[in-house]
Amino acid sequence: MGHKTCFHCGLDSTSSEITYDEKSFCCNGCKTVYEIFSINDLTCYYDLQKAAGAKPSDIEGKYNFLDNDKIVESLLEFNDEKTQIATVYIPHIHCSSCIWILENLNKIAPSISASIVNFGKKTVRITYNSESFSLKQVVKLLSSIGYEPFISLDDFSVGKKNTDRSLIYKLGIAGFAFGNIMFLSFPEYFQVSGFWIETYAPIFRWLMFTFSLPVVFYSAQDYFISAYKGLRSNILNIDVPIALGVTVLFLRSTTEIIFNLGTGFFDSLSGLIFFLLLGKFFQQKTYTFLSFERDYKSYFPIGITKINADGKEESVQVYDIEKGDRLLIRNEELIPVDCILINGKAHIDYSFVTGESEAVSKKSGDKLFAGGKQLNSSIEVDVLKTVEQSYLTQLWSNDVFNKNKEDSFTTLTNAISKKFTIAVLSIAFIATAFWLFNDASKALNVFTAVLIIACPCAIALAAPFTFGNLLRIFGKLKFYAKNASVIEQLAAVDTIIFDKTGTITANKETHIDYEGLELSGNEESLLKSTLRNSNHPLSRSLYSLLNEHNIVTLDTYQEHIGKGMEARHEQDSIKIGSAPFVGFASETATLNTAVHVSTNNQYKGKFTFYNKYRKGLSKLFKRLKRDYDLVILSGDNAGEKENLTKLLPAKTKLFFNQKPEDKLEYIKHHQNSGAKVLMIGDGLNDAGALAQSNVGIAISENVNVFSPACDAILDASKFNQLFKFIKASKSSIKIIKWSFVFSFIYNIIGLYFAVTGQLAPVIAAILMPLSSISIVVFTTICTNVLGRKLT
Repeated sequence: MGHKTCFHCGLDSTSSEITYDEKSFCCNGCKTVYEIFSINDLTCYYDLQKAAGAKPSDIEGKYNFLDNDKIVESLLEFNDEKTQIATVYIPHIHCSSCIWILENLNKIAPSISASIVNFGKKTVRITYNSESFSLKQVVKLLSSIGYEPFISLDDFSVGKKNTDRSLIYKLGIAGFAFGNIMFLSFPEYFQVSGFWIETYAPIFRWLMFTFSLPVVFYSAQDYFISAYKGLRSNILNIDVPIALGVTVLFLRSTTEIIFNLGTGFFDSLSGLIFFLLLGKFFQQKTYTFLSFERDYKSYFPIGITKINADGKEESVQVYDIEKGDRLLIRNEELIPVDCILINGKAHIDYSFVTGESEAVSKKSGDKLFAGGKQLNSSIEVDVLKTVEQSYLTQLWSNDVFNKNKEDSFTTLTNAISKKFTIAVLSIAFIATAFWLFNDASKALNVFTAVLIIACPCAIALAAPFTFGNLLRIFGKLKFYAKNASVIEQLAAVDTIIFDKTGTITANKETHIDYEGLELSGNEESLLKSTLRNSNHPLSRSLYSLLNEHNIVTLDTYQEHIGKGMEARHEQDSIKIGSAPFVGFASETATLNTAVHVSTNNQYKGKFTFYNKYRKGLSKLFKRLKRDYDLVILSGDNAGEKENLTKLLPAKTKLFFNQKPEDKLEYIKHHQNSGAKVLMIGDGLNDAGALAQSNVGIAISENVNVFSPACDAILDASKFNQLFKFIKASKSSIKIIKWSFVFSFIYNIIGLYFAVTGQLAPVIAAILMPLSSISIVVFTTICTNVLGRKLT
């Protein structure tokens, strides 16, 4: 009987005699998984990578603890009436097939509405209908298809604190073995003869062989596994030449020991693996540091309004929120923390979290979850726990909001690495064949040295380290980019579109005059209470200007984007907004923005805003105009056109009375013509335009303007530095290209010495991680220099 492998997991299935659909399986578990995939039309899982699955384990009764509501509640990150969201850690995630099947769980279980894989962290964020499905059923489903999650009951964490220390252990063993093998090789190095050769040489050589075993079969196992999985999927990854070099060195050295032909290359072998792992450890620690800087110290400059014990309101940053604080959440504001509703009518849109667009109503005493967006009137809430930046980061990075954004540079890097690997293997075999015919004693060293010296790790590292460090630097300078692709896209833009109010105007410095009938105390109180609900820049400016009044709870409140807002309290009604909206049709042309007010259907007057433009605006536009097409898209009337024409460079396009949908269509039209558009807005009325643009930047002025639609958040105080940020993004692309050039030059020089037989494998093993480290150092230094130029 011939050897058979399991169609699902690739293990030996010769003795199992389990077949289904003319395919062999090692156990009924793998057969069941295949049946599940077949029934649900998911067998293309095996087209992505052959035998990619894992053997499902027996889980009967293993997850009964998930029947405990208290434990389940602690594992959930969102739990509403119908929807629950949980993030589970799955150690088996390792390839594109895993990602594909885990992101198509809804085809196996319709109660699952979405599942998003974080490949780097090996986690899956699963959204499901809690009325027809439970967390226990989710876990059992994952286990049944070979993706059993890791759940720690010690602290109710879903594997997030399960730190992988295997690299440290592998590095320690490789270092220990390398040192001892070098020590045992000293007599050979110094060519000691006579009694040594006859008595101790065989013992020392077998000791070196013994020390090499854990190095090859434990420390180097990741390279073999990665190479095997790549070859099985017809992919030549960067670990193939390394695994090949290690195998050749080990077999050749073992042969020499067995037949007493010499001491072998165990010193080179252990040194190779030690230095490879050392370089890998350095890369991992450095990139982890960069990721930590981005995840927890950057990203969210957004503020929230905190209500103090004396009733006064102040704006605080979200990561300064503490348990027990009282917060004010206005219309269209995001709820940054889990909290309890105290006052007001909550109408929460959880589409950012669950993907469901239908808003839910909540009453006083109900729990509200972070990530929901309040619609209509303002609410007051008490904080249950502090903000989790990692959660908000995950929310911002949700793939739902990245459909129109492309990340082409990573693909380019991978393509270069793949071609590079093919070229290296070709050179290695050609050079080895040449030396076999000319000097066979050098052939092995040449083959191994070429495979080691020309590893394309340095090329693969250039982009993530350059962008990673620049993201950190930008964050410190209050420009918070969502991810590395934002920097790449920012470097490619050729058209820049600005909103006007709240973007190029400074709300805090705006002067406001009132013209019209005097407002009574009740009318002013109603006006202030209505403005309190709105997040619009003009509303915020006017709200802060009005005198203190007793805030009343509105019976109804409605905001009409681009027009104004209306509210009712007891018998009184009010409208605030444009002249036509409040019923005042005889407005004369004005050079300034105005907000009109009517109460109980009687026109009262208008508040005229004398805009103060942001510091350095004229200088910024003049610098940008040299390289970019500049456009102003404003929802206000054309009253400011004359002022802006004097202030801004010639040929700057100005469009007024633009509704949010008009802005979106304008951007889409120019993109269809080949333009790469950067949109800069206030993050509220411009959400559609920010999402449609190639890069969308929301301006933050101590308000909660967070929107997943934006790709970056720029602190308003750094607005005049926008040109420098774009220029730095362009420079980062040049740094990556120079890194490619240096890596190419290094490899050409190294290959010359390797092919000509002048480079020992152990020296190549030292130089390879050094080349990777040099690229990291080069990109870090260059990006730090860029950072100093930005300050």
